[in-house]
Amino acid sequence: MSPLLIDKYDYPLPEERIAKYPLAERDMSKLLIFKEGEIREDHFRQIGDYLPAGAHLIYNNTRVIQARLVFHKQSGARIEVFCLEPLDPHDYQLSLGSQSGCTWKCMVGNLKKWKQGELEMPVAGTVLRAEKLQTTGNTHGIRFSWDDANLSFAEILDAVGELPIPPYLNRATEESDKRTYQTVYSRIKGSVAAPTAGLHFTEAVLADLRKRGIGMSELTLHVGAGTFQPVKTADANAHTMHTEIVAVPRETVADVLKHLGHVVAVGTTSVRTLESLYYIGVQMKEGRWSDEECHVGQFEPYDRTYTIPTAEALQAILDYLDRTKQPTLHAETQIMIKPGFVFRIVSQMITNFHQPKSTLLLLVSAFLDGDSLEGENWHKVYDYALKHDFRFLSYGDSNLFFGKTTND
Repeated sequence: MSPLLIDKYDYPLPEERIAKYPLAERDMSKLLIFKEGEIREDHFRQIGDYLPAGAHLIYNNTRVIQARLVFHKQSGARIEVFCLEPLDPHDYQLSLGSQSGCTWKCMVGNLKKWKQGELEMPVAGTVLRAEKLQTTGNTHGIRFSWDDANLSFAEILDAVGELPIPPYLNRATEESDKRTYQTVYSRIKGSVAAPTAGLHFTEAVLADLRKRGIGMSELTLHVGAGTFQPVKTADANAHTMHTEIVAVPRETVADVLKHLGHVVAVGTTSVRTLESLYYIGVQMKEGRWSDEECHVGQFEPYDRTYTIPTAEALQAILDYLDRTKQPTLHAETQIMIKPGFVFRIVSQMITNFHQPKSTLLLLVSAFLDGDSLEGENWHKVYDYALKHDFRFLSYGDSNLFFGKTTND
């Protein structure tokens, strides 16, 4: 595999260009449209004017949880426990619904002050206890327990947890973030970061799109903290992608199959999930899929030449779900989308402006520049945005990109 030099995916991002807060009206954010090498700009509320006839939107319905817990030891030491993903029960909904205890993979701040013993925190008439279990890299298994069987872990997080806004905002979470750092269609709890392309949508925009005959479907990818992890290796291929859990309803798979060539992904999380479907379908057609090994590897798209048509791969998923009587496909994806990636499902993408030297910027380059490592198009877009007062990152402005999809 040829080296992918991350320094080529850098650009100057002044602190003042990072949007620290959202606009008062979500849909008044600026929208950059990039199609066939040409750039236009408008406001997001006009996005329906630019979506092609027959477009079908796929969005991520995940909801950000108040995943940061702050404990105080008797000594006064402040220990911050950041819940990343459930370990036992492994299922998000089962774990958040637990009424006695659960174990999560967590990051721990000020770990040196937590040598042994349990941490305790009063919550809603009971006591939340945290016990440190195994350590893996820079994460830890933390067992949470409490005595009130009428209280779920989700309710505990709602009561005493803090919403984890992105670290690059360089500010504390405020009460308003509980509303503004959620999409209007968020409903499935589990993310520790918002799928930020969706933050621009309002009920009025959604109603306008429906009026125009644009269909919509949903999927779930619970965004992990790995989305903020910068690429620290000179060769981006040496970077280890984080794994995220996805859930795609059968109806959404069927809608994707029906609208191939017209699929608009809202956000990079939707892109990663949708493009992973092809490789899941290939695994199923080749007899390599099982509920125990439901995983798309980081470099699976680049391992060999794939000849199975996209429609056949998607149909294999539908057949599998029908055969096993499952209403939803559950899987894990570690897919790394980088220059040279063949997009088989997503034809247009709505996305924000991403950090320099990030895997998300690699994804954008793959969509705009194909297999070119020069990055002419993504540079053109970002240079324009910097020169025309666009706001960057999670609370910033957005793009509508038109790409080239290979469906066979």
